[in-house]
Order: sequence, then C-alpha cells, then structure tokens
Amino acid sequence: MIKHIVMWNVRGETPEQKKETAQRVKRAFESLSGKIPGLTKLEVGMDVSGVDYACDVVLYTEFESHASLEAYAVHPEHLRVKQVLGDCRIARHQVDYI
Repeated sequence: MIKHIVMWNVRGETPEQKKETAQRVKRAFESLSGKIPGLTKLEVGMDVSGVDYACDVVLYTEFESHASLEAYAVHPEHLRVKQVLGDCRIARHQVDYI
C-alpha cells in the first residue's frame, strides 16, 4: 500500500470565500470515490484550527500499489477534477509514503 497526502491553500479574499473554495475542492475530490482502480481510501478534510500556518484542505488517499498511484495521476476522472478546479489553489504540498 502507498499513501498519498496532498494539502492546499486556496484562493479567496475573505474567510467565507476561502471556505467556499475549500468546499469546492472537497466535493470535487470526493467525486472520485469508487471511480479509480486501486484507490482504496479517500478522505478530504478542511482545516478547523484557524492557525495562520495551516493549509486549507487536505486529501488523504491510499492506493494498492505505487503503480495504482501512478495510474491515478493520469486517470481521466482525476484529470477532470484538476481541470474543474483550475487555479483555485494557490499552494500545494504533497507526501507519498509506504
């Protein structure tokens, strides 16, 4: 199994706009559940801490193998989500580990 974690900061002029954008990211990634072969777990969370150094959204996924993760990166549904979200993300951090 390989775990793939991605965290983003999202666009928004106000806290409400940032929350709306974060919810959009959450819904988009949750729409992938059950559609990607080898993706065994998917969770999306929005920060509730409010600290200034926190990311706004986190994606936690588990894949059967590194090959499954690589296939996810180019899967049409994942590419659709990336296109739909466009430039709503202003920073991205990622960790993959076994």
